[in-house]
Amino acid sequence: MSNTLPKLFVLSFMTSVLLSTASAVASAALPESAPEPFAQSTLEETAPIESSGHLVLFSPVREVNNEIRSETMARLPVSGEGRLYQISRDANRREALEHYLGLLRDRGAQILFECSGIRCGRSNVWANQIFHQPVLYGRDGTQDYLVAGVVADDGSRWLTSVYTVTRGNLREYVWVEHMKVAAGASVPGLGSVNNRIVGPVVVPWQGGVTYRFNWQATDRRKVGDLARIEGAKVILVGYSALGENESFIRAMERARKAAESLSEVLAKTGVSRQQQELVIVGPSVVVSDPTRQGDRVEVMVVTQ
Repeated sequence: MSNTLPKLFVLSFMTSVLLSTASAVASAALPESAPEPFAQSTLEETAPIESSGHLVLFSPVREVNNEIRSETMARLPVSGEGRLYQISRDANRREALEHYLGLLRDRGAQILFECSGIRCGRSNVWANQIFHQPVLYGRDGTQDYLVAGVVADDGSRWLTSVYTVTRGNLREYVWVEHMKVAAGASVPGLGSVNNRIVGPVVVPWQGGVTYRFNWQATDRRKVGDLARIEGAKVILVGYSALGENESFIRAMERARKAAESLSEVLAKTGVSRQQQELVIVGPSVVVSDPTRQGDRVEVMVVTQ
């Protein structure tokens, strides 16, 4: 009897921990939940965001006569919060950015805009006039910004923006805004039309005569299930990294052959050739997302 009670207590305790952990993981994946912080960072500040016209940028920023200019920007009615994190010295902001990109991808969020380095504009403008966080003022060449959107099952829309920067003293920071957009507001790039596009599923490839594709079974099933929707189109976009002594034409040819090879694989699994559309870009398009680099085919499904 004395041995049984401790065992029951331990079993009950472990069950409770497992259930609470599972609950936390499940809630973290919901659009209304703020993204889990990068593990190697420290929360410095939390700021509520309640505004009828919160500024969100969907293109690089410029400052003209002390006014913010951006090709695509919006002042949106939102509610949410901003969080400022300082990254540990034994980590870096690129790792933090990859962390948040992974979380957003798991949620099915759509990247509406992203930029890196001086392409984003001046860090001073981002820090002081957009986010109102002076500590974010760093080097123009060492900054990243992205904004992503997702539509929840109940139709509510959520935006998440992530800004990372290295300051002159080499300390690195992340600013994360997570907000619910009020019904009826127009969000550039996020709407019923864009909800028709699912992806991309990034499929790295290796080979020359024959090709080996590295993608998960869950991704294969996802593409297959979506392709069965009436009228669905499967878009295969072939990318290749330009080799040191390789010609541009050769790199394009490698991308084309890899995309055609994956097309054959999909055809054998039930995705007909008539459903597929091949787009070959080779090394001609540069993507800043660190998870979308090298020789790869990106698969997207467009539904009616």
